[in-house]
Amino acid sequence: MRALRPGKRTGAFRPFLVMTTKGLGDASGQDLFLAPASDQSQTPDYVGHRQRLRERFLNGGADSLPDYELLELLLFMAQPRADTKPIAKELLRKFGSFAEVISADANALREVKGIGDAGVVSLKAVQAAAQRLLRTKIKDAPVISSWAALIDYCTAQMAYNTIEQFRVLYLDRKNKLITDEAQGEGTVDHTPVYPREVVKRALELNASSLIMVHNHPSGDPKPSQADIDMTRKVKEAAGAVGLTLHDHVIVSRGGHVSFKTQGLL
Repeated sequence: MRALRPGKRTGAFRPFLVMTTKGLGDASGQDLFLAPASDQSQTPDYVGHRQRLRERFLNGGADSLPDYELLELLLFMAQPRADTKPIAKELLRKFGSFAEVISADANALREVKGIGDAGVVSLKAVQAAAQRLLRTKIKDAPVISSWAALIDYCTAQMAYNTIEQFRVLYLDRKNKLITDEAQGEGTVDHTPVYPREVVKRALELNASSLIMVHNHPSGDPKPSQADIDMTRKVKEAAGAVGLTLHDHVIVSRGGHVSFKTQGLL
């Protein structure tokens, strides 16, 4: 039912309240007015929790938050009207760590209740930002003298992948990075590598040297015999045209192994 009031000049009636309350009325059957919405509902508990998390992050930095609260913070924009704590804890239960969550495949992330496209973007954007930041650290300096930064970059780039990936870093005469390219992807425990293609690409880029990197999804970075044999073949093919293979690095969740350090190169 609408409540009406007279118009200023014509005496016509104009509506001033559109919404009515069905089923709530006085003895005569007239509808009663609703109280303002702000008086009927209470602020959800998670609103205050979100503000406290923001303040702790601003005052103490990321180290002041455990992994699940940092994930909550990332999901705030993706879930503006939901409690993100259960989602964050389920992500950690499923994937194991903060690094493994942001490195997880998009489809795997969507299997977690409460994670849609917006949540996937929030998480994967953090991974992309970390990779870009770490790549910047090795881009303009001689890679050989920035070894720790190189390992950090390779770890962020591929250590948490669920399938093997083979990458090559092509370097110029000053050992600065020309480009970092994925040469191929394989299965959970094998990636086909073609020495001739690796060398051909180096010549196309006018590279002087290279570093090979691949990951072990198993978490164990120990080289297999196939890894050792393949490295030897690439080194021989590169040496035949005057290229230097500086190293072959295997990265995984469990750490990394340098062929050069291990005396395998």
